Amino acid sequence: MSKRVLAMALIAGTVASTLSACVPLVVGGAVAGTVAASDRRTFGAQTEDKAISVKADLKMPNIVGDAGHVNVNSFNRRVLITGEVRDAAMKAAVEREVKAIEGVVMVVNELEIAGPSSYTSRSNDALITTKVKASLVDAKDISANSFKVVTERGTVYLMGRVTQREATQAAEIARGVNGVNKVVKVFEYISEDEWKQYQPKPAQ
Repeated sequence: MSKRVLAMALIAGTVASTLSACVPLVVGGAVAGTVAASDRRTFGAQTEDKAISVKADLKMPNIVGDAGHVNVNSFNRRVLITGEVRDAAMKAAVEREVKAIEGVVMVVNELEIAGPSSYTSRSNDALITTKVKASLVDAKDISANSFKVVTERGTVYLMGRVTQREATQAAEIARGVNGVNKVVKVFEYISEDEWKQYQPKPAQ
């Protein structure tokens, strides 16, 4: 499968998940299988990350209602919370409820105290995420599947299990994308020796 085909699959996923969080994305089995197989999380962690996000989404209406807009993303049980809430008490309540979800090992709370972002702002964020993902796919020496990209109000958050080298390169790539105001690294770092274990074995 070519990098460009994979990029298109990632782009489709970005737009669908960002603009309509309640609508599930169905991609071709071959693409989905390739992404899952090259993910540096265990299959169990991938499944648990999905469960954490679903459980968090179900909690948010009771905590935030119409007074905010909250996105919850989990990668290897490490959770990033972004969006806008009414006040500090609501921000703390969101974090407390997410931390209480089974399986969560860490929470990074990047909620802003502000009114909910507009549809135009969220659409622009979805476009930025698309561009960053495509740029990572085109880059050499890093695996785009090792990164999760989240954009909120022009700030790009990068998640994943990566080396310091990969993190630096990915951040530089993201900063070079038009419309990006800031890049925040929310990585779980691995060693270069561990990185080698994930590399494809040469054909016999």
